[in-house]
Amino acid sequence: MTPKVSRPQIAAVTILSVLALAAGVGLAAAFGDLSMSAREMNMPGQNMPGMDMSGNTSGMPGMPGMNMGGGNANTGPAAQTPTPVGELPATPLQTPTRMGDLVMPPGMIMTKTMNMEAMRDMAAVDLTQVRFTAPANARGDRTLTPQVVGGVKVFNFETSLIRWNILPNVQVAAYAVNRQVPGPRLQLTQGDRVRINVKNSLPESTTIHWHGLIVPNSMDGPADVTQQPIAPGETFTYEFTVRQAGTYFYHSHKNPDRQQGLGLYGALLVKQRSAAGEPKADLDSTVQLQEWLQREGYTFPAMIMEGALPNFFTINGKAYPETDTIPMKVGQTVRLRFVGSNNNFVHPMHVHGGPFEVVARDGETLKESARYLADTVNVGPGQRYDVIWQAREKGTWLIHCHIPHHTTNDNVEEQGGGGLTMRIQVS
Repeated sequence: MTPKVSRPQIAAVTILSVLALAAGVGLAAAFGDLSMSAREMNMPGQNMPGMDMSGNTSGMPGMPGMNMGGGNANTGPAAQTPTPVGELPATPLQTPTRMGDLVMPPGMIMTKTMNMEAMRDMAAVDLTQVRFTAPANARGDRTLTPQVVGGVKVFNFETSLIRWNILPNVQVAAYAVNRQVPGPRLQLTQGDRVRINVKNSLPESTTIHWHGLIVPNSMDGPADVTQQPIAPGETFTYEFTVRQAGTYFYHSHKNPDRQQGLGLYGALLVKQRSAAGEPKADLDSTVQLQEWLQREGYTFPAMIMEGALPNFFTINGKAYPETDTIPMKVGQTVRLRFVGSNNNFVHPMHVHGGPFEVVARDGETLKESARYLADTVNVGPGQRYDVIWQAREKGTWLIHCHIPHHTTNDNVEEQGGGGLTMRIQVS
């Protein structure tokens, strides 16, 4: 049976509890410090995302997102005072560095686990191996005329290291075919039998891949997969029948991140057997894209990684304003063949002066019902887009990548642009 509690007992316990609480508060006030600050709480002086305590007077550091009353309710918290310029640390200059006999790009992260083969792939071109300097005004993508032997079109390639001007005052060390960047253009017709003799004068082995073409497996070109690499001084012969028509290209398939990135590529254009099947245009222009890394006279293969990002960009081996200009008259049309011969970025290629019609993709001509109007196409590495643009008005109209950094030369604009920019001049 539960014992009964009387009212006097309950009152006594309540009074004693209140007296004990009062005594505790009194002792704390007499012998303790009830004030509190961020410093005494040992809170780190760092911003805490999602809170904003800027402008408060409690001594607590600013926390973005939490307003502690330092600003006007209509204008937001008070602005944080920037560190005076004179108190900021100076930016250290980055320069190429040496790893044994290799020159490595500035800013490259080097670790003890990185092997020498990987470092050689990313290192600068060995300038002591360069044997030829092209004239500053030399152009790449020159059409190569074949010899016809027994009904076979025979082309001769030679790969080598050269010096190549992408601008009058900017020279790169490049891996070239027939001493030009891009390599020579192959103009073929569907059904042609072709033979390409590739002599390797590089100081390293190489191969050639015929990007997008249906060829015998032994002629496809991947090094150490379908063929032994072509050693320095040796020649390898590729032979096949061209079964497709459209816009294609060739490039190195031995360390392509290095060799293709340094210029070893070129256009391969195939006409249809019947001209009736070709999209109609008055003019034809090939636009091969590339990315370069040149620092303090050294040329490195551009890559999407620390220290290896490109600082120059080219169309057909030249950076604007040295890129080609397409002369046109009002009413004429031009077939622009965008070729993703670059290794790294998707380039949104845009044409001023009105939309174009997309007529082919990756060498495949689109049915008329599948063609569409656009003014920008995203050209990824390895991709090709054929578009037909009409000159509607007189003036200078631009073709350019729509990533603004890619239309500069080492971060600088020249004559209104740079890099992946070219002109159409309509009269």
